[in-house]
Amino acid sequence: PDLQGFGRRNMALSPDEGYAYVLYQVGALAAFCRAEGVKLAHVKPHGQLYNRAAVDAPFAQAVAQAVADFNPDITLVALAGGELARAGKAAGLHVAQEFFADRNYTDEGTLVSRTQDNAIITDEEFAVARVVRVIQEGSIESITGKTIDIAADTICVHGDNAHALEFARDIRRALTEAGIEMRPASER
Repeated sequence: PDLQGFGRRNMALSPDEGYAYVLYQVGALAAFCRAEGVKLAHVKPHGQLYNRAAVDAPFAQAVAQAVADFNPDITLVALAGGELARAGKAAGLHVAQEFFADRNYTDEGTLVSRTQDNAIITDEEFAVARVVRVIQEGSIESITGKTIDIAADTICVHGDNAHALEFARDIRRALTEAGIEMRPASER
């Protein structure tokens, strides 16, 4: 419900509140999709809702259950290796584990907070190479240089980046050149 902060501010929501907000928002999103004649294929929490669900198991279970209760055929997008990915699988959902192309990771495999100067990767060439590495090798270096394992099914490119479209094209080109097959996350 953090409209002014675009969902990036931490809110002290209980798991029950998280469940209710997600169920309500997915229902509204599905209605917009229906009005436009498209199918809702996947759900991805945003901002602090996403970050909290990645590390808080009871909250992650509530978020995953809201999606499963709405429609168990929807793909849940979750931080690779996080609590939401585990909760989604436990709820019987297809889970697309996500890697962030333009974000740094902690030693624990979570995203470096945007409050830190080094949270965002601005060197697009480095970021593209890192995406290829995570797909080919299943690992990257954390912000401290530690090798961490990440099994990614989908890649996040932030659309609010001024060069997002070009960045996404560069990633696609690099993946294609590396012989990596791409398909929609909702395909199983």
